[in-house]
Amino acid sequence: MTQTHHQPLPASRPPATWLESPRRAFTQAVLRNRLLGAPLPWGLWDWLLPLLAAALGGLLRFHRLGEPGSLVFDETYYVKDAYSYLVSGYEREWPEDANVSFNAGRPDVLLGTPEYVVHPPVGKWMIAFGMWLFGPDNAFGWRFAAALTGTVSILLVALIARKLFRSAALGGIAGLLTAVDGHHLVHSRTSLLDIFLMFWVLAAFGALLLDREDGRRRLAAKVAALAGPSGVPDSSSLLAGPLVLWRPWRLAAAVCLGLAVGTKWSALAFVAVFGLLAVLWDINARRVAGIRSWFAAGVLRDGVPAFFTMIPVAAATYLATWTGWFLSTGAYDRRWADSHPGGIWGWLPGPLRSLAEYHRSAYAFHTGLDTAHPYESSPWSWLLIGRPTSFYYQGDALGQHGCTDRSGCSAAVTVLGNPVIWWAAALALLVLVFSWIGQRDWRAGAVLSGVAAGYLPWFLYPDRTMFYFYAIVFEPFLILALTYVLGQVIGRSTDPPWRRRQGILAVGLFLALALAAAAFFLPVWTAEQIPYEHWRWRMWMPSWI
Repeated sequence: MTQTHHQPLPASRPPATWLESPRRAFTQAVLRNRLLGAPLPWGLWDWLLPLLAAALGGLLRFHRLGEPGSLVFDETYYVKDAYSYLVSGYEREWPEDANVSFNAGRPDVLLGTPEYVVHPPVGKWMIAFGMWLFGPDNAFGWRFAAALTGTVSILLVALIARKLFRSAALGGIAGLLTAVDGHHLVHSRTSLLDIFLMFWVLAAFGALLLDREDGRRRLAAKVAALAGPSGVPDSSSLLAGPLVLWRPWRLAAAVCLGLAVGTKWSALAFVAVFGLLAVLWDINARRVAGIRSWFAAGVLRDGVPAFFTMIPVAAATYLATWTGWFLSTGAYDRRWADSHPGGIWGWLPGPLRSLAEYHRSAYAFHTGLDTAHPYESSPWSWLLIGRPTSFYYQGDALGQHGCTDRSGCSAAVTVLGNPVIWWAAALALLVLVFSWIGQRDWRAGAVLSGVAAGYLPWFLYPDRTMFYFYAIVFEPFLILALTYVLGQVIGRSTDPPWRRRQGILAVGLFLALALAAAAFFLPVWTAEQIPYEHWRWRMWMPSWI
C-alpha cells in the first residue's frame, strides 16, 4: 500500500493513517492497526458500567425468586429431571401426584423406572447445581441456577457490546436494556432450559469475538515475519499467506457450542452459522493483510482447520454431557444395543449405538410435535410480541392470599418482553441489514448472524408447536442490534457538539421510557399480587391474555 502524495483533508476528518510506505506497510504494528484498528485500552468505566447493569439485573432476578412457591409451566419437567440427576445421574419416572409432593417440599418420591425425555442433559445439570447448593425442597433452590445464569449473561451482553462498539457507554446501555427486559427476566426467574441455552450461545459468540482479535494479531505477526530486508514480503509468500493454527478462543467457542447443543438441539444452527462467520472473518483478514489469493487461502488455510477443530471439539463436548447416561445401567434406552444387532453399524460400541437410537427417537418426537396449546405462537409474531406465554396465573377473590380489592386480584408470570425494547429492536434489525449490505459493517453482520441462527430455522417447521419464549436464545442479539442503532443516534466523537447533545438526549429519553415500561410491567413478570383491573391494564392486546 503506497502513498505518493498527501491530499488535503477536511478539518473534521482524521488523517488517513492507514496509508503507509511499502517499507512500513508490512510491519507488525501497521498490520495490526489495519486488521484491528487503533488500540483502545479498557478503562474503569468499561468494566464498571457492565458490572452495575449486572448488579441491577441480579437484584431484579433474585428478589422474591421463590415466588411463586410451586412448579410453574415446564418446570414440572426440568426441575424434577434435575432432582433425578442428583439422585441417580439420569431421568427417572414420577408418580401421578409428584407435583403435589414436590411443591410441599417432599421431592423424594421418585420411581425406579427410567423416564423418556427429549432434551439433552446440560441445562438440567445446571438446575441440579442450584438444588445441590440450596436444597431441592424450595423454589429458590431449583431456580437459583437460572437467576445466576441470567445475571451473568447481562454482564456478558454488556462486555460483548463494549468489545463490538468500542464504547463503555454502549456496553452499559446494552447491559441495562437486558437487565430490564421482561422476556429475559422471566426466563431468569424460572427453571426452563432456554436461559441456559441462551447463555452458552452468547458465551460462544463472545469467545469468537476474542478469537477474531487474537487470530488477527497472530496473522499480523506471521505476515510481518515474512518480510525480507526490503521490508516487503516476496510475492510467493503473499500468495496464500501463513497458517494460523493455534486458536485457543476458537476452541473455547467450540466447547460452549457443544454445551449449547447439550442443552437443546436448536443450538445446532449456531454451530453452522458461527462456524461460517469465523471463517468469513478469517478470509477478510487475509484480504486486508495483503494476501493475494485471500479467498482460496482463507477457505483452505483457515476454513478447513476450523472445521476439523471446532466440530470434533464441539462433538466431544456434547458426548461428555451424556456422562451420567453412559455411566448408568438403568437409563432409558441405555441397553438398547444389547437386544438389537448392529448390522453395518455393529462395529460401533453398544453404548454409542444405544445413544444414537435414543437420538433418532427424540428427533422424531421434535419434528412431529404438533399438539395444540393455548399459548402457542407463530415465529412471525415473535418480534412484535404477538402472543406472550403465560407461565403462571392465579386469581384471588377478596380476602384470599391477602387480596384487598373488591374486584379480585391477580398474580402472574408472563413471558412478555418489554414492548419499548422489543419493538425498537425489531426496527433496528432493518437498520443493521442496510449497514451490513450498504456499508459492509462487519459488526452489523455479526449481530444479524446471531438473530438468523436463533430465529430463521423455526420457519422451517410451520406445523410444529412453538412458543414465543423460544426467542430468548437470540434476544441478546436483538439487544446488540438496538444498541448499535442507539450508538448511531448518539453520533461520533467527531460530530458537532449540538449533534451529540441531541443524540444523547434522544437516547436518554428512550432509556427512560424503557425503564418506565419495565416498572409498569414488573408485577406481571414476577408474580406480584395486584388488583385484577391493574392486571388488565397491562394486557395491551387481546392476544396477550
